[in-house]
Amino acid sequence: MKLPLVSGVDGSETSLRAVDWAVDEAALHGLPLRLVYASRWERYEGAAPTLSRGRPAEQALADSIVEIAAERARRRHPDVDVSVEVTPEDAVIALLYEGRNAQALIIGERGRGGLTGLLLGSVSLAVAARAPCPVIVVRGDRAGIEGAHGRILVCIGEPDRGGAAVRFAFHEAGARGCNLDAVHAWRCPSHNRADPRRTASEHLYHKERAATLIDEAVAESVRDHPTVRLHSAAVEGTAAKVLVQRSAAADLIVVGAHRRRSHLGLQLGRVAHTLLHHADCPVAVVPLAARSCETPRLTS
Repeated sequence: MKLPLVSGVDGSETSLRAVDWAVDEAALHGLPLRLVYASRWERYEGAAPTLSRGRPAEQALADSIVEIAAERARRRHPDVDVSVEVTPEDAVIALLYEGRNAQALIIGERGRGGLTGLLLGSVSLAVAARAPCPVIVVRGDRAGIEGAHGRILVCIGEPDRGGAAVRFAFHEAGARGCNLDAVHAWRCPSHNRADPRRTASEHLYHKERAATLIDEAVAESVRDHPTVRLHSAAVEGTAAKVLVQRSAAADLIVVGAHRRRSHLGLQLGRVAHTLLHHADCPVAVVPLAARSCETPRLTS
């Protein structure tokens, strides 16, 4: 049985855009789609109004929201198997739990009640930082979300740190029949940049090293996906800035989840964090080792 794509829904416009993107993705790959609504309404049952059937109003609202989203998905792609789940659970915990048995989690950039135009919502950021499977945050302009550019970007990092992201990007590009840009941003060491005696050969050395890193990172996937049209780009600059700029001409940008621990728990690396806040297209955050991250259990 194929694992489903899982999309979080909450009735917001951004979550409905994510549902549209998710059902398109499910149709592209021949996968089922599971729509999940999570809210801790049971905490407020005593204070919340109750409908005639004995259900809290918030639960009734959740049932309505998820069914509307499911009907929207079925109308868009009648051939996709769409199922729904409504759970009285914290949204982050529920989505992380679902991610244990999902091909990918697909979520909007900001949930119900968020103000458009502001930075990424807390649920989206927390899920991207901790999920055991790829997380795709559907954000950006209309052209990027609708796949009008025919181009995917993949961020090439240091050796042995981005193999899963590269494989994911090639798989997506192959399924879509679009171009794939493998981008590695490079910079000369700071002491060289400040040294007026730095020669052109030093500049060339770092550029060639970046190109070699790209070639090594994509070699296996090139053999596995010979029809993918690959373009390599070794670009001088900071990775976050380079990728945000190039995202304006992309339909998806793929980055490895270089996670680190802090007193706040698992946190994303700087590049992924910046892309999730500022990219002009959907962003896929791919764990370095699938199914290896901590996911809390649902409460009983």
